Amino acid sequence: MSPAAASTPARPYRVVQWATGALGRSAIRGVLDRDDMELVGVWAHSPAKAGADAGTLAGRDPVGVTATGDLGAVLDLDADCVVWAPSPVHDRFAELETICALLASGKNLISLTGLVYPRALGPFFVNELEQACKRGGVSVHGSGVSQGFMADVMPLVLSRLSRRITHVYARECTDFARHPSWRMVHHMLGFGKDEEAYLRALRPNRAAMRTLFSESLHLIAAGLGVELDEIDVDVDHRLAGADLSTAAGPIPRGTVAAARWTFSGIAAGRPVITVEVVHKADAARMPDEWGRPGYSLRVDGRPPLQLSAGEEWVSDAISAAAAHALNSVPAVCAAEPGIRTYLDLPMIGGRMHL
Repeated sequence: MSPAAASTPARPYRVVQWATGALGRSAIRGVLDRDDMELVGVWAHSPAKAGADAGTLAGRDPVGVTATGDLGAVLDLDADCVVWAPSPVHDRFAELETICALLASGKNLISLTGLVYPRALGPFFVNELEQACKRGGVSVHGSGVSQGFMADVMPLVLSRLSRRITHVYARECTDFARHPSWRMVHHMLGFGKDEEAYLRALRPNRAAMRTLFSESLHLIAAGLGVELDEIDVDVDHRLAGADLSTAAGPIPRGTVAAARWTFSGIAAGRPVITVEVVHKADAARMPDEWGRPGYSLRVDGRPPLQLSAGEEWVSDAISAAAAHALNSVPAVCAAEPGIRTYLDLPMIGGRMHL
């Protein structure tokens, strides 16, 4: 089936939402708002959400779809695609069995927490995914904003305007002042921890961040026809100079309030791709060191190219990430079985409403 045919299905795409955090709830609302999709199932991590109506969880009227925490119940559903949006994990292999079970059950899967380039995770990981896709006759695809767009897809789009490329640079600076998730801000990013506690947690966090962003670097490299020899990871942090109040809770003075991660893809003995990720607890009350919130892309080539955007480039990054995944559903469902990255799928935009 061609992607064009898939955009006008005989029946709506039957979608399952996996996890109901801020990203998952946005995806549920997105499905409910589309006439070419039908929400048929929801998996929730919290036992307190099991049995709740999906519409209620997403801040809408009840829709008659009940959330469950039972994997078996999801596997039994007649569905075309699962939108995978749990919290990122330190160990990507820890969720591999569940992902493969969903694929083998005949459900395409679009991930919003990695899988933008699974080949970066090694041959065992790739083989498990490919075999599960073969058994189910389906595809797996990684989407999002970063990763999934600004850190990987946009650099490749920009590179099409240049030749003799010598280096690609992508930088993201995110302000978490209005981010509501305590788990994301305090637990995953480590903001609000004293320096000693932050450094103790840095080793597993370094492994998780390497796993996430190595996929982006390898995707860019594959798109540019380069094979990376290794990926270097560097991290620096800054402490709050004053008490900060954020949507996810207070960040006391003297605790960690900003971090800069630098990922360098090495080939031929030098960095050829650099992705810099800056997190700030409250950018308005912190120094401009490491830049203001937004994105910056640079391609060193002939001609050299640069593209910058402030934080206003997208008004709601969570909604944008969910939309990116849902807009990929027709192409992923139409694709040949297997791992399908942005290098494999046609470019498809959002849906125009007249």
